[in-house]
Amino acid sequence: MFLRGIRGATTVDINSAGMILTETECLLVKMIQDNAILIEDIASIFFSVTPDLNAEFPAKAAREMGLTKVPLLCMTEIPVPGSLPMCIRILVHVNTLKSMDELVPIYLNKSVALRPDVSDD
Repeated sequence: MFLRGIRGATTVDINSAGMILTETECLLVKMIQDNAILIEDIASIFFSVTPDLNAEFPAKAAREMGLTKVPLLCMTEIPVPGSLPMCIRILVHVNTLKSMDELVPIYLNKSVALRPDVSDD
């Protein structure tokens, strides 16, 4: 068994609690489904937001999904000039037998620009 990290990101159109929670849940659900993650195998999840998003903690979406025992941490990204605004990033740490090549990073909405090499769009 290995501890692996799976990356994902999405964007929102406005800084609102509803949008942050909806898009975070959408991304997290897709990350879990596309990687066939069992909830009990999640070691922890880190959430980050760009400095222009402060209406809600994205980790609240995970709690509302029932991830009540998983350690969650929210943080703010470094405000690099010219970086993608209104962005939510997720790093899921999962205990798995899968290799890094078998894990699927997920990039939704405008965040596909962050990793066009791994995005479906």
